[in-house]
Amino acid sequence: MVLTNEALIGEYTAGNLKVEDGAVPSPRVQMETDDGVALLRLARPEKKNALDYEAWVQLLEAMNEARSNDAVRSLVVTGDGGNFCAGTDLGELSAAGDGAATAQGPHPSHGLVELLSKLYKPLIAAVDGVAVGFGLTLLFHCDVVFVTPGARLRAPFVGLGVVPEAASTYLAPGLLGLRNAAELFFASEFVSGERAVELGLANRCVESDQLLTTALERARALAAQPPNALQYTKRLLIEARESSVLRAQHREEVAFAELLGAPESVEAMRAFVEKRAPDYSNLPAGSLPRRDRG
Repeated sequence: MVLTNEALIGEYTAGNLKVEDGAVPSPRVQMETDDGVALLRLARPEKKNALDYEAWVQLLEAMNEARSNDAVRSLVVTGDGGNFCAGTDLGELSAAGDGAATAQGPHPSHGLVELLSKLYKPLIAAVDGVAVGFGLTLLFHCDVVFVTPGARLRAPFVGLGVVPEAASTYLAPGLLGLRNAAELFFASEFVSGERAVELGLANRCVESDQLLTTALERARALAAQPPNALQYTKRLLIEARESSVLRAQHREEVAFAELLGAPESVEAMRAFVEKRAPDYSNLPAGSLPRRDRG
């Protein structure tokens, strides 16, 4: 199936993204192109580049624009203000769990993962500071990842009473090995930049002041390669897993929806907001179907 602008972003922006009296949403994602490279910068530094609904839509739009632009041969994604991305905005996520959010139809994160599964141009990540939630799971879709010694990566999902996202439960075991992936997800602990390289989650650790320069140099070098050969090679690398990625995303979305708003996730997110340790001692266990219980 060929991905079109309408298929990817129309259903998320038409009637779903609410703005006041025609006002333009503030820029959450900035994009500039030069020398065949599209630089996408997550630009919500006051929230450590956490993704609210507008940011998800803008990231999807920017990725799709870069994918569709023949002048763009490679992409770099990074974050503003010394952090990469703090994942989904927990204020919105908590409201959804409490039933306070208005239904907005398909979430743009679904379209973004679908796009990434068919993105045949090289995607490079430049990661400094916090990379949490989608800030981490996005890296499983990147071809080259540079981190800094100050990078702090975390998969917080289990600790928040939900499950991982972005088909990471399929991609992580293949990239890291099953045991490393299990520890990453089960423990919900921070991983340093150096440890990310050891695990295979990142290619190289560079100093913060050299991070973007290093990523752009690599992106320009790839952009100078024969474009058809380069994109065909990436297509051959990822095309065989495309259906598995989308099936994994579907399984994760079903489980996520089931758990979000359940007593565990409500307690976990309230504890996070209140800056206290969660207490699960009085919550019922065994909510999985009996055949699925360990």
